[in-house]
Amino acid sequence: MDWFFNFPQLDNLTLGALRRSIDDGFRVFTRAWGDPIESFFEPLRLFLIYSERLLLDTPWPIFMLVVAVLGWLASRRWTVVIGSVLSLGLIGFFGMWEDTMRTVSMTFVCTVVAIVVGIPIGILMSRSNRVQAIFNPILDVMQTMPSFVYLIPVVMLLGIGRVPGVLAVVVYAIPPIIRLTNLGIRLVDRDVLEAADAFGSSGWQKLRNVQMPLALPTIMAGINQTIMMALAMVVIASMIGVQGLGQPVLRAINNQYFTMGMFNGLAIVAIAIIFDRISQSFGQRLQKYREVVHG
Repeated sequence: MDWFFNFPQLDNLTLGALRRSIDDGFRVFTRAWGDPIESFFEPLRLFLIYSERLLLDTPWPIFMLVVAVLGWLASRRWTVVIGSVLSLGLIGFFGMWEDTMRTVSMTFVCTVVAIVVGIPIGILMSRSNRVQAIFNPILDVMQTMPSFVYLIPVVMLLGIGRVPGVLAVVVYAIPPIIRLTNLGIRLVDRDVLEAADAFGSSGWQKLRNVQMPLALPTIMAGINQTIMMALAMVVIASMIGVQGLGQPVLRAINNQYFTMGMFNGLAIVAIAIIFDRISQSFGQRLQKYREVVHG
């Protein structure tokens, strides 16, 4: 009856040989293709460097003014504007401005990459049930895989630095924008689509002029979640050399610096709240506009 209580499994010798063969195969692939893959992602590295340099070279009053204007245009509420400016002021007062700009730059680049890659995939999923059936399990794995695991293949391929961090963050943060783009387009009213067909709209015209505008509030919700997940990955990405607020938090964990960890952690929370309020307010305004136009 031992077979009933003990699940059948490979013996340690066979399991070890299987693991070694997989590891050796991945190392061979890394040596053969590591340099070409690194060259392929060179534009991404330059994009990150230039965006980081732009934010670091921008005087703090100008950056705060831009955030205040964006907050007002998105929400039309002074509480959002004052809260955003006050949070940034406290971040600068406590000497975390440069690390914050690096974190904002990293989040911006990862969000742009996620949007550029994720929205087309979401559109493809919305147009084909078969494509959706293929991507759904992949997205499930991406969302449930422990975030530390993303770092292993990326570091083995590209080493330690900015680009591996961007790729790890994008893989972790991209599922919401894909899923909600797919959902938003699928939820467009069939009567509206039939009206577009009656006017002789092509598939591209229908997507550009009808489906995407109506799905935009849902897509904005996906962008909001992608930004939040990218910020959540900042501390973990600091383990592979990503600069920003995550590195002081990591140093605080390693050296038991309570104050450093708390201050930088609260700075990440403040940036997340600012991004969340602005993007959510913009999505709500789009939703109200859609209800007025199509109500």
